[in-house]
Amino acid sequence: MEVVCDSDGVNACPVGGVGVYNPGYWGMNIERGKSYKLVMYIRSLSSINMTVSLTGMQTLATTDIIATDVSNWKKMEVILEAKATDHNSRLELKSSRKGVIWFDQVSLVPMDTYEGHGYRNDLFKMVADLKPGYIRFPGGSFVTGNFLRNAYRWKDTVGPWEERPGHFGDVWSYWTDDGLGHFELLQLAEDLDASPIWVLNSGFSQEEAVDPSNITPFVQDALDGIEFARGDPNSTWGSVRADMGHAEPFNLKHIAIGNQDCGRGNYRANYLKFYVAIKKAYPDIKLISNCDGSNTQLDHPAEMYDYHVYENANTMFSMAHKFDHTSRIGPKAFVSEYAVTGKDAGSGSLLAALAEAGFLIGIEKNSDVVDMASNAPLFVNANDKRWMPDAIVFDSYRSYGTPSYWMQRFFSVSNGATLLVSTLQSNSSNSLMASAIRFHRFKPQSRKAGRI
Repeated sequence: MEVVCDSDGVNACPVGGVGVYNPGYWGMNIERGKSYKLVMYIRSLSSINMTVSLTGMQTLATTDIIATDVSNWKKMEVILEAKATDHNSRLELKSSRKGVIWFDQVSLVPMDTYEGHGYRNDLFKMVADLKPGYIRFPGGSFVTGNFLRNAYRWKDTVGPWEERPGHFGDVWSYWTDDGLGHFELLQLAEDLDASPIWVLNSGFSQEEAVDPSNITPFVQDALDGIEFARGDPNSTWGSVRADMGHAEPFNLKHIAIGNQDCGRGNYRANYLKFYVAIKKAYPDIKLISNCDGSNTQLDHPAEMYDYHVYENANTMFSMAHKFDHTSRIGPKAFVSEYAVTGKDAGSGSLLAALAEAGFLIGIEKNSDVVDMASNAPLFVNANDKRWMPDAIVFDSYRSYGTPSYWMQRFFSVSNGATLLVSTLQSNSSNSLMASAIRFHRFKPQSRKAGRI
């Protein structure tokens, strides 16, 4: 930031100074009585006298930063206490002193976050209310990128956040500073009392493929990532985790080898390289293949196989019977992505939720061959809907669950119940799905429940 005016004289700056501002993502939510931590790195060849403020229709919080020896990068931390509320605020950095100021890694975070780890309380309370059994991370296509140069690299996402290089997520066309990295996602699973499921890159991007003869660095990267999560705090990568404040290992027991890669020519050969190496070092880890084993047995070893389905409402409802005839021998299904999409779903509809509920009842009835399932995607900002529908919609200060979210809440209540044998008489098996369950934690006289 170059300030060409000065504090006085003929070239005096306007009252309050000049500078730069950042509104965050479609405005920042600043609330009266709450505190916000500002962290940034500053450098200047001269002394600094500047003001940092949170502003909306009025000034919500402000403080001064005065520093003399900042010829080298210096970390600054201040706490801003809001005196008023504005849901469309911005952070302003201003000065009335002539000169050049460089800023880097500017971060503003509420002091009050979910489990103290930076997440919005309202959003992750909604996630916690789903009682998730697992967190699949860091994503799907986000893992691979359109090109390998833009693929997610877990080693670039650990350590001090200000030292992380970030990368361009070219599949979804946005830059990420990777502040939400390998450590934070493992920690999130722990905070939610959920099992972490790491989706690793099996040597593919959307446009490129690594030959099995060259896959060794990717395999070693996976082993290092497991060591980061589970290794002794004195190990090479376990020590990095410990330095980040988590000496105890994370409970990483599931790994998906790739995302939607089964159709790629080298997938099975690459997969086996990962499988052999991981099983040798960590025999207890359950490995998940990208190949569909619902109709025919897999031709390679795996504990589970990943299954994705996005359909219209009628097709989704009919897929309640998808696993009725799946072999009871072999890997179990991991339905890691399912949703009704298109015009039946819109931005979230009751029709979509009912169709998905029918599908889930079918999965419950086949729980001997289907181990886990999750609706996708989970979140969307109301101002940037890259994909519809989504379970939770939010803006800077509000959030709501779509019908699909509330359908999942309904099913989460009965998670762990016993499925009872039941018979449904209907003129059409394609228009009605029902199940009967027994709740174990209720009194005997009120244990039985049904749903249609």
